[in-house]
Amino acid sequence: MVVLGIDIGGSGMKGALVDSLTGEMLTERHRIPTPPSRKPKEMAQVVKEIVAFFNHKGPIGVGFPTVIKNGICKSPGNLHKKWLGVNVRELFADATGLPVTVHNDADAAGFATMNYGIGKGKLGLVIMITIGTGLGSGAFLDGELIPNFEMGQIPYKKYSKIEEWASAAAKERDNLSYAKWGKRFNTFLGLVELLVSPDCIILGGGTSKNFDEFKDYITIDTPVIPAELRNEAGIIGAAAAAMHQAPKDFVKE
Repeated sequence: MVVLGIDIGGSGMKGALVDSLTGEMLTERHRIPTPPSRKPKEMAQVVKEIVAFFNHKGPIGVGFPTVIKNGICKSPGNLHKKWLGVNVRELFADATGLPVTVHNDADAAGFATMNYGIGKGKLGLVIMITIGTGLGSGAFLDGELIPNFEMGQIPYKKYSKIEEWASAAAKERDNLSYAKWGKRFNTFLGLVELLVSPDCIILGGGTSKNFDEFKDYITIDTPVIPAELRNEAGIIGAAAAAMHQAPKDFVKE
């Protein structure tokens, strides 16, 4: 089935049509900047615009950059505080008039990587880290998703959460070289290793394409590898996870 996958981030909202069975992107991705307010109403309008761009009439899978439980935002993360408690699935369904499924964005990216990318067939505990405005994380045990595994929310020193110090946004904000930022990111990975002892860590998000720039500063024992799907993983995963994990949401086509 063709599903519109939408990957929502703190700086951009991206969509493409995806074959939910094969994970193949059927179109180029279309990107619209995330509204500066990062409020629900304005972001729902952008989702509507992405749907209109593709003239899509079918189901939608969304990767959302916060903790999502049963379609409801449980933490505003890097978005506006008004998102707390919002039923994201209903909001986007009302805005588009189409059936919508919503997953945490790192869970969605991880789903794509574990089913169609470099994580396929990997057993044990695999952690997917998406490096962007924040530090998203998805966890998979023998290929099965453990939802809302938000390692970027770990408190660190004066920061309420470590992603404020070690994300790609922090690198840009503090004008860090890859060497200096890589050491920060390694500290974050060290905490992940200490807390959950993963068998493998896979890196996604835009910064992962520059893995060669900072790989020498990653010194943890756990194998760390970049995802092959990178920026496309969120879109593909949102679409595929929608069909594989929540087909009941699409009975009202």
